[in-house]
Amino acid sequence: MESLILGWYVLVETRSVLLLTVFASLQFIGTLIAPMFGVIGDRIGQRNLLCAMRGFYATLATLLMTFTFMDVLTPVHVFAIAALTGLVRPSDIGVRAALVADTMPAVQLIGAMGIQRTTQDSARIAGALTGAGLVATLGMGPAYLLVASLYATSVLLNLKARTARAAPAAARNAASVTTVTTTLSPWRDLRQGLAYVWTTPHLLAAMCLAFMLNMTAFPLMNGLLPYVAKEVYGTDQTGLGYMVAGAAFGALLGSIAMSRHGSVIRQARTMIVACAVWYSMLLVFAHVQAHLAGIIVLMLAGCAQSVSQIPMAAMLLRTSGQQFRGRVMGIRMLAIYGNLPGLLLSGPLISRFGYAATATLYCSLGLAFMLLIVVRWGADLWRRDAPANAR
Repeated sequence: MESLILGWYVLVETRSVLLLTVFASLQFIGTLIAPMFGVIGDRIGQRNLLCAMRGFYATLATLLMTFTFMDVLTPVHVFAIAALTGLVRPSDIGVRAALVADTMPAVQLIGAMGIQRTTQDSARIAGALTGAGLVATLGMGPAYLLVASLYATSVLLNLKARTARAAPAAARNAASVTTVTTTLSPWRDLRQGLAYVWTTPHLLAAMCLAFMLNMTAFPLMNGLLPYVAKEVYGTDQTGLGYMVAGAAFGALLGSIAMSRHGSVIRQARTMIVACAVWYSMLLVFAHVQAHLAGIIVLMLAGCAQSVSQIPMAAMLLRTSGQQFRGRVMGIRMLAIYGNLPGLLLSGPLISRFGYAATATLYCSLGLAFMLLIVVRWGADLWRRDAPANAR
């Protein structure tokens, strides 16, 4: 709801695709500090960290709601709040995934990740449809009242999450003593996490692929949709809501499939094939001129996105040591930094060459880079007996 409401507001108020991409980029500036969120999560617990993050979102949403009701809201306020939110939000997905991994046994992890993703995708569907409708009928103030209320509710719900799977008390106490005595510095924790990823081939390959996806695929699926809705399809907020909901519905179908059949797939292979399909669908979407056809293609792209991202997250968590999970997912969130150059470059490119040409360039670069990753780390990603493909 929040991304759709504010993205449309910025585009309408500024009438600039460049400022729209700047706004979208601000939501990812915190990726550079995402690994430190992983360190904090490993130290204080993923549940406690997630509650603090959701409380921060609720505070900022309440502030923006107040500006709206006072009729003093300007794009400057929106950019400032987006920047503050962007310091924290990129780490949200990784912290949630680490919390799921701490809760579920390894054999059930990919199914649990699929279920967790279904809640995210169904929320995107509901948020896209209700957010557009609320703003169109009641205005931004009432819409943001609901946003702030949902954030506050999420804090209360997160407090009910289990912090870890059951373990003998003696083992937990011993682990706590070891942690205190051997990892006194958070910077040392971070260096250990970076070294762990760098020396584990399939983890490093997944991080490289994630960076390229965030630079070339995610901007086309998220940040640039308001521009496509307004300038390509000539539709309004409601039409944009249908587009976002269509992509989320496709992702929901993919998540359901992963939760049902995830235990029988080869995770790294599935990730690679689904990424190729995702790029192919985005390439088709770049050249579709009809609104309804675009929504259908977005559904297919959303499904491929979900089928690629769930096995990636499950592979990272399942093959990482429990003491490194928070840091590994923090480093995974660092790959979201690819959104910044991807979005910032897309603004001038679209202004100069158009959306279709820019999207074609992005998809072509993404497919070429993915092929290089498969060639470089094929033995660690494609072999049936590789740890990344363990069932």
